[in-house]
Amino acid sequence: MTEQPRTTAPETPVSGTGSTREAGIADWPDLLMKLMHGQDLDEAEASWAMDQIMSGEVPDVTMAAFLAAHHTKGETVAEIAGLVSAMMDHAVPLPGLEDSVDIVGTGGDRAKTANISSTAAMIIAATGQRVVKHGNRATSSASGSADVLEALGVRFDITPEQTGQVGAEVGLAFCFANVFHPSMQFVAAVRRQISVPTAFNILGPLTNPARARHTAIGVADAQMAPLVVGTLAKRGHQAVVFRSRDGLDELSNTDVNDVWEVRHGEVEHTTFDALDLGFERVTKDALRGGGPQENAAIMRSVLAGEASAVRDIVLINSAAALVAADEVAAGSFTERLAAKLTIAEETVDSGLGAAKLDQLVEVSTRIAEANGS
Repeated sequence: MTEQPRTTAPETPVSGTGSTREAGIADWPDLLMKLMHGQDLDEAEASWAMDQIMSGEVPDVTMAAFLAAHHTKGETVAEIAGLVSAMMDHAVPLPGLEDSVDIVGTGGDRAKTANISSTAAMIIAATGQRVVKHGNRATSSASGSADVLEALGVRFDITPEQTGQVGAEVGLAFCFANVFHPSMQFVAAVRRQISVPTAFNILGPLTNPARARHTAIGVADAQMAPLVVGTLAKRGHQAVVFRSRDGLDELSNTDVNDVWEVRHGEVEHTTFDALDLGFERVTKDALRGGGPQENAAIMRSVLAGEASAVRDIVLINSAAALVAADEVAAGSFTERLAAKLTIAEETVDSGLGAAKLDQLVEVSTRIAEANGS
């Protein structure tokens, strides 16, 4: 077992709409003073702060002070859990798809790789495992998941309800973050203006609007990993979290990987080396992508079965997500990954992965056009 970061259970849980009196909080100055003195918030206090932010009730200067002071102090698992809880209270729900898996990276590795998790999502869904992928346009990379899927013809000009219809029919849905988290509009300007890391860098992978029970998350920042792992455990998720020791937010073939499995609130740490499964060690440059059109072509080539270093890492990450979704955990992580890897390879080589992408394009287009888009 790995040692987990500090957690502070809330004495009195509050909903995302709780008042300051209900949460036991006097006001923003008291909360800011607590952070400036290096004191941790409890889960209820963090939840209250996020609820105020998501409600559009916090002046930009106060929000900036909170985000900067909070990150300078250092986030805790209890605080992140409280922020996630309130953020989810303000999200547009996507019911009926909870028994899904999400595969996502935190970003921030600056490697400008091809869209690995988006390609893996096609393969995972083609195995019969439902996928709800939560993502956005590029911020630190040249092509975000929304950018590459749009270049491939996937339609996002549909309502949240229609996104659920796509997920039910295709077994794969993409939740565009701007649509499902509209309250993020109150944060965007401040995040741009202060231009420093904040808790929001952690929250995206933890706030899938479908509330997917299973998650595979790649983490670039080593200090972020315990927060992600601890929050997933605290919130009852089943997950595989990984970080390549060269900083990639993927389960990589470029270096040894740290892996944390989260099941039933418990965390187990292990390591994984793709060399143990017969893969060659490659450089980050071998995984490099480009803009949306270039990455779309790379995705098509991987799904067509063409051999490459990108194909290898996509298969590895597809297998990791299948491990995260599997209720059975008999054997070592590498043994279970190897079994899922065989399934992923067969899915690609049979053409099912490419067919799943075509189906996603066809169904999302049909639904969008029926909506008059």
